[in-house]
Amino acid sequence: MRKIVATLIAGLFATSVFAQTPATTTEPKAEAKAAKQTAKADAKVEKATAEAKKDIAEAKADAAKDTAEAKKDAAEAKAEAKADKAEAKTDHHTASTHK
Repeated sequence: MRKIVATLIAGLFATSVFAQTPATTTEPKAEAKAAKQTAKADAKVEKATAEAKKDIAEAKADAAKDTAEAKKDAAEAKAEAKADKAEAKTDHHTASTHK
């Protein structure tokens, strides 16, 4: 039991000694290089994000254009069908009255 208590006390002492040692500092050149690399990485991420947003905007615009064209085509087809139906009705009317 005494050995365990002595080991715990020695461990606490060692921990307090390491906690009081000053942290090692990196050289300013290394910090500047790391900051530059970080800035480059951030710029690449921002560029990629901007390109992705541009691609999304283009895709949405294309989809809207396609939708508008489809609606226009549907409206034209509907109008043509209505005109054909009206023409058929008038043709049928005139054919049955001429007999």
